[in-house]
Amino acid sequence: MIISLYLKRIQNMDCWRYITSILLLQCQFLSIKLATAESNSLFNSKIYKCVNHTCIISEYQNKSKESNTEIVESIDVCRLTCGHYGSLWPRPTIMTTINDSVIKFGLNNVVFNTSSVTDELGKKYIAEVSQVFMLSLKKLCEPQCIPKTNNLTIFVTTTTPFANLKWSTNESYDLHVSTDHLNQITVNITAQTVYGARNGFETLRQLITTYEHNSSGKTIVIAGDVQIMDKPMYSHRGFMLDTSRNYFPISSIKRTLDAMGHSKLNVFHWHATDSHSFPLDLPSIPQMAMYGAYSPKKIYSYTDIKDLLRYALVRGIRIIMEIDSPAHAGYGWQWGKESGYGDMVVCLGKHPWWDYCVQPPCGQLNPINNNTYTWLGKLYKDLVSIFPKGETFHMGGDEVAVKCWNTTSEIVDWMQTNNRSLTESAYLDLWSEFHSKALNAYDNEVGDSDSDIIVWSSGLTEPNIIEKHLDKNRYIIEVWYGNALSVDLANLGYKVVVAVEDIYYLDHGLRPPTTYHSWKLIYNNKLPMSNNSDHILGAETCMFTEFVDDFGLDIKVWPRAAALAERLWANPSTNALAAEYRLMQHRERLITLGLRPDRMNPEWCNDREGECIISY
Repeated sequence: MIISLYLKRIQNMDCWRYITSILLLQCQFLSIKLATAESNSLFNSKIYKCVNHTCIISEYQNKSKESNTEIVESIDVCRLTCGHYGSLWPRPTIMTTINDSVIKFGLNNVVFNTSSVTDELGKKYIAEVSQVFMLSLKKLCEPQCIPKTNNLTIFVTTTTPFANLKWSTNESYDLHVSTDHLNQITVNITAQTVYGARNGFETLRQLITTYEHNSSGKTIVIAGDVQIMDKPMYSHRGFMLDTSRNYFPISSIKRTLDAMGHSKLNVFHWHATDSHSFPLDLPSIPQMAMYGAYSPKKIYSYTDIKDLLRYALVRGIRIIMEIDSPAHAGYGWQWGKESGYGDMVVCLGKHPWWDYCVQPPCGQLNPINNNTYTWLGKLYKDLVSIFPKGETFHMGGDEVAVKCWNTTSEIVDWMQTNNRSLTESAYLDLWSEFHSKALNAYDNEVGDSDSDIIVWSSGLTEPNIIEKHLDKNRYIIEVWYGNALSVDLANLGYKVVVAVEDIYYLDHGLRPPTTYHSWKLIYNNKLPMSNNSDHILGAETCMFTEFVDDFGLDIKVWPRAAALAERLWANPSTNALAAEYRLMQHRERLITLGLRPDRMNPEWCNDREGECIISY
């Protein structure tokens, strides 16, 4: 009314038109805002229903209409209970029952009861596992979850005392989730060992998700009626990272360990050194890092290694350290001659490199210099002293270039003086003697002649000669070429870790003439079978890092490494297509942990399960 009277007094028609246009614009703007608000009320409010074990879009719901009691069936919530295995990764192996019940609970109302954990060391370990569990829930809730009154009480039971994680460790667990008539939730995790209990925690974490329906925060929910019995099919479920060609910060390694634990991979194979650099700062041999690290800032200290060992263990992971030798050894060893120990490394940086090694820079340890073994022993002692007693050690042992040794005058003269020929066979014997002397140095310095030693497959591991050179009671062979070799060696009585490059090397496709492969090739590849089935310990994906540094680590490794996790845990009879949507959901969980994994398909496909099978 006031505006109308005011306008009547305006004599200038131009002014009238101007004011009218302003009012019209304001009305249009208000209409746009209302339309946008209505549109936004639809976004992120797709409702999904589980039909024939598949989550499909059922309807769109206005967020403002949701009651205080009903749960929004987002895609994450739907996948908690849809299908035989819900969104679990890797899938359980013995018995899985996940009923439709989904219950809200309060993040601040989670209680742990460890009174039935066998011993104090076990209780301490489970307390740390519980902290990791709660940290992952808090990340899931960021920036905040809406408080709820429902309690989540977790009872943990173990039956054996705390011990180091080994291939023989029982990692099985039983998990039972139940909800009473007051919506109070009880979880029982029962396992023989604390590592089995930890696996139960990981599965429990995957039975929990959040959804958001208004600006007040997220709601955290759990599948409220679950029974699972589970154990892994293979004891060695590994990932290898090369930190010599490119340095990776401790934070990146921890992020990788987070993803490994979340995927139930249990071995971090640390390819710590190569000819490119020696980044380990060891107290008995500080010269190694001084001469071999890329910079004083790009080293791993004793404290760093100890910290990583515990960080990994709490996530159900053992670390196996590799010091590659006699080949793939160079920078870090060049101080010997000026210190009066002679040349402990030969062919260092020799040109043209393709004549003396597989890639620059060249470098191989000197097998006839006794000081080489003295300092190897000190190196082994420094490292092994901070690892669990009896832990497996990886001595490398691949890709020795005979031409390096037989063009080094010191070695050639020694061969001739000792009435040895200069044939390939004679150099294989020299190579074998290197391993024998290195192992003696290890045993003498470490004082543990029972620990397992891993070496890569090589010219020494051919089935017709390996028994001459490597003791099957001591050496485990990591096979990087050909499944047939894995079977032959296992049949001979050698324990084997499979790391066949055409399947498990994650750097393939980054370097010529290799071919990039997706997670599906890894998932679909079944491990070879031998007459000694227990001699195939498991497998590893390997991230050699000529073309990868910290900026590309996550996207090159994940979710491809997770494909191996399910293959080794469950050894499923189905192929990758049956697992695709569970892996997509697992990828989303990895993102909540702070990783940046590779994309698997268009976002449209993520919302339309079963409608978007991409074959390329």
